[in-house]
Amino acid sequence: MPSILVLTVLGADKPGLVEQLANVVADHGANWLESSMSRLAGQFAGILRVEVAAEQRAALEAALAELADLRVTVVEGGVGEDYPHEFTLSVVAHDRIGIVKEVTQVLARHRVNVDQLATEVMPAAMSGESMFHADAILRASADFDEAALQRDLEALSDDLVVEFGAD
Repeated sequence: MPSILVLTVLGADKPGLVEQLANVVADHGANWLESSMSRLAGQFAGILRVEVAAEQRAALEAALAELADLRVTVVEGGVGEDYPHEFTLSVVAHDRIGIVKEVTQVLARHRVNVDQLATEVMPAAMSGESMFHADAILRASADFDEAALQRDLEALSDDLVVEFGAD
């Protein structure tokens, strides 16, 4: 029976890192199923899911550990709780310390699971003030109350703009 593994990778960004990772995965007969990778502050960071034959797993993990340019952590993939209601969330507000904490606390209170989250701080077009932007793909239970979530998020501050969408 094949194993599903989730790999997190981190290293100083430079050309060829994804190729090194892809070579090791392919050389051990593993199938690269999905991934998300990015460059942050000069660092390459990624997460990926692979499927590998049980008899190749140990060799794959050993080869990943030997990559000189990347630190790789491997965990067994599993089945999480079912959250059938998928939707998107966009948040814009004046940037401040703790805004991600505030937003994620509200999401957790409403039992909303974060599938993907992308954040950035950019200058506002007219004023140049620092503006926080977050875009997320979220999941919730079938009985999820979107109006209550929106009300609680908007209560965080007067300048916070919340938009929901279907994914």
